[in-house]
Amino acid sequence: MINTAYTAPAEVARFQRMALLVGIIGLLALGAGAFLNPLQFWRSYLVGYLLWAGIAIGSLALLMLQHLTGGGWGLVIRRVLEAATRTLPLLLLLFIPILLGAHSIYSWTHAEELAEHPALQEKARLYLNLPFFSIRALVAFAIWLLLAFFLNRWSRQQDLTADRKLAKKMRVLSGPGMVLFVFTVTVVAIDWVMSLDPEWSSTIFGLLFVAGWSLSALAFTIAFTAYLSKREPMAPVVAALHFHDLGKLLLALVMLWAYFAYSQFLIIWSGNLPEEIRWYLPRTRGTWGVIALVVVILHFALPFLFLLSRRLKRDPQKLVLVAVLILVMRYVDLLWLVAPNFPGAGFHLSWMDVAAPIGLGGVWLAAFSWQLRGWPLMPFNDPQLPSVLEQAHEHHESEDFIEEAG
Repeated sequence: MINTAYTAPAEVARFQRMALLVGIIGLLALGAGAFLNPLQFWRSYLVGYLLWAGIAIGSLALLMLQHLTGGGWGLVIRRVLEAATRTLPLLLLLFIPILLGAHSIYSWTHAEELAEHPALQEKARLYLNLPFFSIRALVAFAIWLLLAFFLNRWSRQQDLTADRKLAKKMRVLSGPGMVLFVFTVTVVAIDWVMSLDPEWSSTIFGLLFVAGWSLSALAFTIAFTAYLSKREPMAPVVAALHFHDLGKLLLALVMLWAYFAYSQFLIIWSGNLPEEIRWYLPRTRGTWGVIALVVVILHFALPFLFLLSRRLKRDPQKLVLVAVLILVMRYVDLLWLVAPNFPGAGFHLSWMDVAAPIGLGGVWLAAFSWQLRGWPLMPFNDPQLPSVLEQAHEHHESEDFIEEAG
């Protein structure tokens, strides 16, 4: 018997319809762009896809982290994370256009490109070829889907049966699952993004996406949890102490992403090897150089300073502003990573670079909202739930007392 006390509020259904409408309009505009400028369409589609795929795949990492560590912070966001992981079949479907447009995206699919660069011929024979590229992507999706399937299935069984052994099963799976997550994200980061410049390589590039996608997922989760926390049934469950914990984790991921990004830059720049440093040259000059500075300030410096504040982390409205800023800068960072790889002098921004994330995002958010509505917003048979509810109740009572005293 499903506990209906924690079902999603009616606003989620309205949000779903609105997101779907915006997504359809964005995809129709993007479809028109495919006829007007096919090359730009594929490139914009790739960046938009990387943004929303990163949120779903990063949610899988956070879900496994929650099972490994426990704590109230993870319990109040578990259903948001689980709903995000259940959108992976949609992302697999949305990946098909990238396979179909690979010849317009990746230079290593061109025979004439390989003929001009003998060093690439061996790479193409052993690794950079479309059949093996497709197989690696399918294997990665298979691993993510299997992890998401079992974690969601056992979580639902826990709701129905209150079997305490299921919590242990989810924790045991999450350990090797985290290892598989790091490995698969590293592989797809190399395939989907780093291979845009097949002659350049970085050993940190995969870890940059591990941190970046986890950061995207957490920023989105904080924003949506804050949206739910203003409404029943989550209003009495989610307290400032939970946002404080989420804010601390957000700060840690911001620092981790910055560490990987700076380490990659420092190692390559100090090595000063022509075949490595040339990747940074177009990204640090002209308009792209200005964007790089904006990423440093708005993706790291300001969020870092804001998240040092205990008061800000305990204020959902202010924390949401930081989370939304990070989400916007995640897209800017992806654009900075991807766009300069393509031919063309200097900076170029197309209207399709805006339509792609809006269209794909609208469809993804509609699927996410639909999944979120399909199950209670709290795992009400989880062994930790009573203590989480008690802590939230005590916190809300103390806040009411402070307000009355003030």
